[in-house]
Amino acid sequence: MATQAPTGIERELEQHRSALTGYCYRMLGSGFEAEDAVQETMVRAWRNADRLQQRAALKSWLYKIAQNVCFDMLQGAQRRAQPMDLEQASTADRTLDAGLPESAWVHPIEDARVIPSGGDPAEVAAAKETIRLAFIAALQHLPPKQRSVLILREVLHWRASEVAELLDTTVASVNSALQRARATLDKAGADVSGPSTVDDAEHKDLLAKYVDAFERYDVSALVELLHEDATQSMPPFQLWLQGRDEIIKWFLGTGIGCKGSRLIPLELNGRPAYAQYRPDGPDAHKPWGLCVMEIEDGKITALQSFIYPDWFASFGLPSRFENGEPVYAES
Repeated sequence: MATQAPTGIERELEQHRSALTGYCYRMLGSGFEAEDAVQETMVRAWRNADRLQQRAALKSWLYKIAQNVCFDMLQGAQRRAQPMDLEQASTADRTLDAGLPESAWVHPIEDARVIPSGGDPAEVAAAKETIRLAFIAALQHLPPKQRSVLILREVLHWRASEVAELLDTTVASVNSALQRARATLDKAGADVSGPSTVDDAEHKDLLAKYVDAFERYDVSALVELLHEDATQSMPPFQLWLQGRDEIIKWFLGTGIGCKGSRLIPLELNGRPAYAQYRPDGPDAHKPWGLCVMEIEDGKITALQSFIYPDWFASFGLPSRFENGEPVYAES
């Protein structure tokens, strides 16, 4: 039986929580599962902290535990995806499908949970690129070991020797796994590219304009903000749209229930985002979905909505609005 953990170990463990959450999120494709994995990692580490011979080795030891937890969670799990990975684009007049279970989809995550505050601006920008939904979905094409190698080598910039020690293998094996991972992503046509920099000021400005236009349901103004080839997806539904014209048709057709919504700006997956509350009777609004934007050259290129109202509490959001005021669920 493990003895009591060394004094102060809890504080040292917590210093690694954000980075570990980022690693687990990239491995698992779900913010909820990532937090469960990190919590299990922390519990195992605390229970066995007396076995750690050198405190300087704490980081690699934690990643070893986290990796094993993720590998266990991925056993038998299906690949998480985005709607565009599963079928061709549809048209705005198509009836909504029955939807797929939550486990079928890549989930969003708050920037604050995986990107340490106050970091070097260049490192923060790079970290935001590697939590993009498209990048997370691309990683899901890889077997767990290759996924871990790619994340550790190309995202976290570990040396091949460090990864080899973590995986109990050789440097040659690590390099081979990395080459296979790259080849798999290339063959799958996985979208792992993106802007090399994140212009936060531009993103915030465009998000503010979108929120204003959407709450007024000014379709003409919305058109001006969308790229001609913009896409819109809405898990749990498999249906997705491509092209500004189809998206606008959706807003004026099946999506007309969004008129009168209230939006709360957020930062998810390194991108501007918002929580949407739909009208629910006089002077009331209820949770509807979380939307992540992709922006390029001053235009919105993707709207990735997640229609899961029950997620709102987990993101610290109001349970509804009454008479214009946010109402939070009692804990």
